[in-house]
Amino acid sequence: MSDTAAAVSVPPATAASSADPACDVAHGKADVPASTRTLVAVFASPVARFLLSYANDAGYRPVLLEPGGAPAPDEPAPDALTTVSSLAGLADEATDIVVCDHHRPELGPVLRDALASPARWVGVLGNPRHPAPHIPALAALGVPDGEIARVHRPIGLNIGSRTPAEIALATMAGLIADRNGRPGGFEF
Repeated sequence: MSDTAAAVSVPPATAASSADPACDVAHGKADVPASTRTLVAVFASPVARFLLSYANDAGYRPVLLEPGGAPAPDEPAPDALTTVSSLAGLADEATDIVVCDHHRPELGPVLRDALASPARWVGVLGNPRHPAPHIPALAALGVPDGEIARVHRPIGLNIGSRTPAEIALATMAGLIADRNGRPGGFEF
């Protein structure tokens, strides 16, 4: 056992420690507060499937936006999931929008509409070492530079994600950190 591990102790549960509402929720002693948050994953993909599942577990209302009305043929929509073909009337100040495929031809129009909505947060998955395809797509549609700059990329916490599940987990963690005004990571 390391010296650090030996120095850590956990105090016994007391009335004072159970007064923390977050602790009570975490231990199943209190209901999870009702949420009005919505997470919109744009474009059906393996990452979107995991992201929407995690969002549902985290108390978001998960919505898949697939322009054209149906998920891509190679990626069916998860069961019991709200699927829409446009953002019209969907996004509000409690909505986070994550574009899960930056290769689709609809990228520019979807992001333009997302930026025009009252959504709280808009982001695009993508490796920060590669050019950001959303910038020329939005510029070609006449979206001002200041609006283009509102699009988050990369998104999620830097945990070395490689698989769709890991990418979705990092993305969900980043959204929760941002929503709660926290930097993410191991610094408290």
